[in-house]
Amino acid sequence: MSDLRKAMKEYLALRRSMGFKLLKVEGILRSFVAFAEKEAASHISIDLALRWLKLSTAKESATLADNLNTVRRFAIWRSVADERTEIPPKNLLPYRYHRKPPYIYSDEEIEKIVRAARNLPSPMGLRGLTYATLFGLLAITGMRISEALAFDRKDVNLKERILIIRESKFRKSRLVPVHVSTCEVLENYAKRRDLIFPRLRNIAFFLSEQGTRVTQWAARDNFAIVSREIGIRKKSEGRRIGIGPRLHDMRHRFAARTLMDWYRAGINVEREIHKLSTYLGHAHINDTYWYLEAVPELLEFATQRLMEGKTGRFTCDNF
Repeated sequence: MSDLRKAMKEYLALRRSMGFKLLKVEGILRSFVAFAEKEAASHISIDLALRWLKLSTAKESATLADNLNTVRRFAIWRSVADERTEIPPKNLLPYRYHRKPPYIYSDEEIEKIVRAARNLPSPMGLRGLTYATLFGLLAITGMRISEALAFDRKDVNLKERILIIRESKFRKSRLVPVHVSTCEVLENYAKRRDLIFPRLRNIAFFLSEQGTRVTQWAARDNFAIVSREIGIRKKSEGRRIGIGPRLHDMRHRFAARTLMDWYRAGINVEREIHKLSTYLGHAHINDTYWYLEAVPELLEFATQRLMEGKTGRFTCDNF
């Protein structure tokens, strides 16, 4: 085992001991270290990092910059033990992050997605059931895909109608209340899942055909299949999942639709938005306010409410 590989394992172990999961980081560093070993490089250098990036299949500047920053953080740590280490400059690959505009699924599209997922080929009879239930849950709760897939059976409290999200993004935990109709769907899934796998082999709530926890890669891949089937995602040469609306847009839909419903009902959004922010598990309320400028219809609602306030139809307390 090379010194760099040993260092990488120590680095990952140290950061994980502080609570970081680092699944993506580990993949990036393993790729970099494998390249370094192939090049017979004994230490990290700027030239080595740049040559590694040139072989990347990623084309987006933001992704390349993020990958380099991952190596840079590793290099900073490694430089303490190996003075030969060269730390890539922070802005070696400058880019300006552009947050993708959300795609707001219609009710009809959500119905088609769930229906198509239910019909996915499934030798054990579980694949279609799992993804139909999963996609529907994401649409009506707005939770992250990682949060839903992390559910153990004990986290789905159907009696109290509560879903327990443990140490999600930013290591935040929260309780997500759900409607009785959602509990009925989840209960039906659990019963049918347990008929297929009567012996408890995995504590995960959502199971694959193999009786293992569903992965994010599998969820996104199956979502892409379903999306192409119903015509909202296009096939693209060289990209298996194609191009179009993402699974994460389910979360955007929930947030945007909630805000639009509040505006239409005359609810004071400025006063209530912190509740939505807490429900979604946002680190900052600004992440929730982002929807007001990212969704044209929401921006129109907000502008109209502001103008009505200026003309005296609403007081300052109403907005």
